[in-house]
Amino acid sequence: MGLRPLHDRILVQRLEEEEEEVQGGIIIPDTAKEKPQQAKVLAAGPGRVSDDGKVQAMDVKEGDKVIFGKYAGTEVKLDGEEYLIIREDDVLGVLE
Repeated sequence: MGLRPLHDRILVQRLEEEEEEVQGGIIIPDTAKEKPQQAKVLAAGPGRVSDDGKVQAMDVKEGDKVIFGKYAGTEVKLDGEEYLIIREDDVLGVLE
């Protein structure tokens, strides 16, 4: 994959949640589930350019696991895989 995000955007891949089985053995289909809000950062841009022209470094880096807003980002499909491009502002926290 050869995608480099620009400015304060990051490329993430959603982390799959474990299969959920409720009492009685019913398994909820993927189409009825909410998409996970946790992802692994695959690439990050250089950072936001401030009004005076200086680049502010990003707080997240490649390899971080992050939590982001429910409706954040733009979904893209590259090489048959689904990814999400989000702004650093949409990241709510980094999992440690």
